[in-house]
This record gives sequence, C-alpha cells and structure tokens, in this order.
Amino acid sequence: MSDHTADGLRALVAAFLRRHDPGGDRLGFLRARFDAGLAWVHHPPGRGGLGAPTDLQAVVDDAFAEAGAPDNQPRRNSIGLGMAAPTLLRHASEAQCQRWLRPLWTGEEVWCQLFSEPDAGSDLASLRTRAVPDGDDWVVDGQKVWTSLAHEARWAILLARTDPAAPKHHGITYFVCDMTAPGVQVRPLRQVTGEAEFNEVFLTGVRIPDTHRVGAVGHGWQIARTTLMNERVAIGGRPMPREGGMVGVLARLWRERPDLRTGGLHEEVLHAWVRAEAARLAALRLRQLIAAGQPGPEGSAVKLSFAELSQRISGLEVELRGAEGLRHDDWTMRRPVEPDLLGRTATYRYLRARGNSIEGGTSEILRSIIAERVLGLPAEPRVDR
Repeated sequence: MSDHTADGLRALVAAFLRRHDPGGDRLGFLRARFDAGLAWVHHPPGRGGLGAPTDLQAVVDDAFAEAGAPDNQPRRNSIGLGMAAPTLLRHASEAQCQRWLRPLWTGEEVWCQLFSEPDAGSDLASLRTRAVPDGDDWVVDGQKVWTSLAHEARWAILLARTDPAAPKHHGITYFVCDMTAPGVQVRPLRQVTGEAEFNEVFLTGVRIPDTHRVGAVGHGWQIARTTLMNERVAIGGRPMPREGGMVGVLARLWRERPDLRTGGLHEEVLHAWVRAEAARLAALRLRQLIAAGQPGPEGSAVKLSFAELSQRISGLEVELRGAEGLRHDDWTMRRPVEPDLLGRTATYRYLRARGNSIEGGTSEILRSIIAERVLGLPAEPRVDR
C-alpha cells in the first residue's frame, strides 16, 4: 500500500524518475506518470491516481517540476482538466474513464464544452439541440456558441435534449461528442479585442454512439451541475500568489510610475488591492473545501468576485495611465487558446474583462445562486415551472 504522506509521495516520485528519464520522450513520460498514479493523486488507482488526499497533488507537482520534468501544458486543455475530467470521474462508466482520462491528462486529446446556445446561455436548461435515437447511435442537430477551444478540440462534453415533452430541466442527456465527426462545423466568433477566442459550433446530423452517453438518458442536467460547479472554480478559483494576475500589473504600475499617481486614485488602488487579496484567500479556502469533497455553490461567489475585480482593476489601470491607456496594440484576428491578459496592453485587459461577467455563468445568475443556495433566501418566482 502506498504511503499517502508528503514524504511518501516524494519517495514515489524519486523512484519514478529513476526509471523514467524526464529529458526523454515527453509523451511517453507523461503516459507513464499517469499509469503510475502520479497524475491526479486523489483519483482512484487505474484512473491516474493513488486515492491520496487532494492537497498532496502540489507535493507531487513540485517534485516533478524540481526535476525538470515536462508538464501536461494545462492551459492548453483547461476545459478538459478543469471541467470534463471531474465530471467523467464522478459520472462516467469504467470503460469511458479508461478510454478518455489518460489522453485527456497527457494533453493528447483537447476537450471543449458544448453547452451554451443562442437562446440558452444563462438559462441553459432551455437548450434546443436535439438528440434522437437511431439504432445504437444518437443523431444530434443544433447550434452551440461561445465555445472555447472548439478549433483545437478532439472531444466535447455536450448537452442535448432527448425528450422535448419533458419539463426543461428534465429530458436532457449528457454526451461526449467527437469533434472530428461528420456534421460538426466550427466557426470563429470575433470579439471586441479583435481575437476569436470563442467559436460557434453547428451540429448537423452528427452521429454519437450510445457508448458515448454519460449517465442515464434524461439525467444530463444533474451531471451538468457537476461540470458547471467545477467551471466556476476553474475560472475564479485558480491558485494565485499574492499580487498575481491583473492586480499585480496595477500594483507595479503604481510603484514604478509615480508621475501617474493622483490622490483620488490612491484610495481606489488600495481598496482594489485589499479586495484582490481577500478574493485570493477565499479562493484558497474554496480549494481546501474541494479537497474534502465536491465544489458547491460557494464557487459561484468566488467566480462572481473574480469577474467584478477583473473589471474594476482593468478600469483603474486604464484610468491611471490616462491617454496612453487608450492605445490598443493590435487588432489582428487570432484564434488563441486563452487570453494573454498579462502580455498585452491595458486596453486589451479592459476589453477582455468585459466578458468575465458573462462566461461561466452571468453575474446576475450567480447572485441568484448565492442568494438561494448559500444564504438560504426565498427563491425568485419562476414562470417556467
């Protein structure tokens, strides 16, 4: 039995490194790391883990980093690692986990999320994409929007309506869709920043094997809630050092450019710094709660705070820079894997932050979730029930 302590896991990593050269074949090294249970140490054996406590993951990651070992480029597959994997681990069959988890973790197969639709964003349960059974397959028709990584992805987690006569939160089924299948068309959606970070996806007669259905028919909404809770944590609860992210850009600007300072902005910069630090500590606490179980509605509060802070801090930076803050560096059409918030201009950060209060659940919806599920306030009247 493995020693599930920090020292025990460091010893396991050291033994692994003696057998596998971190400077050799990168993909072979990552596959072997997964098979050894040193990918997600909290996952069960056989699924990339050892059944160890979640908080020991950092111990393993640090030990591999100190040895100069390659990582799995997590930013390139953020949806797969942050949303698809936790959902599959909790709801997928053993055969599905065996097929998808290892190439997901190694980065061989990138994942995206086919949830939102033109008329079903915040009110996701109103989705209209249909899946109709046909023998051993399902035939899917519909349109999805605001899909990150669709232009890079091999697989997608997909919600589709399988029973149009059922109430809207029922009759939805959860699938895994092959993004290379006939009938899948991906088109870029250009944003105010000039980039096309997101996509719209058209599904026309796409055949999905029933073996790619996750969970029971009609139980997709319950499974989707696992994905959505992890999504909010992935967006707003990333581990961050003090003065990490955009507040660090603002703090350095204040220190290094005394010519830009004004008395009126001093208090606002201080207030933003304190709120950012409080949000960072709250996110750290949330990750500790996740280590003890599953993310709950508290993730909505962290994501809401992240969105408001990003918009406030980016606005303060533009205001502090004055006229120079209005210059946008480049409107070239690109299709990035993720936004380059720290490597671009203040205007780029300001424009991109507008989307933070929409993606991953609008701030209005998140406030309702916090009111009802965290504070226990009465639910708002619903005309669709």
